[in-house]
Amino acid sequence: MANTEKTVTVEQIGSPLRRPADQRATLIGLGLNKMHRRRTLKDTPEVRGMIRKVKHLVRVVDEA
Repeated sequence: MANTEKTVTVEQIGSPLRRPADQRATLIGLGLNKMHRRRTLKDTPEVRGMIRKVKHLVRVVDEA
């Protein structure tokens, strides 16, 4: 049986410097803490909400 779980790949494109602490914590929760780092995550409503919160600091690279 093939793995049909959807994933989303995000890349950090903005610096967390001079941002509120909750936005910095959200980036860390996504596994991002350095510029241009990429993470592939499960596509869940929780992850989508985190991406939406820091949408000015991340870019969705791939939705598979």
